[in-house]
Amino acid sequence: MAKDETPSEKTAAEENALEIEATHEVVEGVVEEVATDDLMPLLEDARAKADEHWNQLLRVKADMENTRRRARQDVENAHKFALEKFALELLPIKDSLEMGLAAADGIVENSDATAQMKEGTALTLKMLSTALEKFGIEAVDSTGDTFDPDKHQAMSMQESAEHKPNTVMSVMQKGYQLNERLLRPAMVVVSKAVTETSENESGNHINEQA
Repeated sequence: MAKDETPSEKTAAEENALEIEATHEVVEGVVEEVATDDLMPLLEDARAKADEHWNQLLRVKADMENTRRRARQDVENAHKFALEKFALELLPIKDSLEMGLAAADGIVENSDATAQMKEGTALTLKMLSTALEKFGIEAVDSTGDTFDPDKHQAMSMQESAEHKPNTVMSVMQKGYQLNERLLRPAMVVVSKAVTETSENESGNHINEQA
């Protein structure tokens, strides 16, 4: 068995223990301080990178959604407007049929052949109009509308006291739309305000007649 420690040996051992404990506390404090100083910048950097990556993820997600939406829209438009070129080829035929009927109305001769030709042309025109409407091709009724350069093509302007300025007075050629998108603008005659000179000339003409 070991000999019992003397009081002096016990005092030295206690002092050594206290010294070691104090040194340990100092070391722990230094380590903790150093660790905190070193980790804070790393933590802030990691947090900044995490925020950046999150924002990048949100942007990528938004871009993908926009791409999908545009793709869906392109497919829908491809289905809706696939007949655009074909429709443009048919419209002059419809114009010709309408002009033929208008010309037939002016024929004085009332023979059976003329009546039959007019009836056949009217039937053909009706069938063509029905077929066009079936595929979303419709005429745009513009008479009396305010002139719109997005829908109308002004062929001439005429002074008119009966119409507001910039009003479609008459249609020379119908406009058409395909599924509510303009296919061909209407050729129109647009009103303009009556000038003072025209009013004076009109008044003088009335006075002379009186």
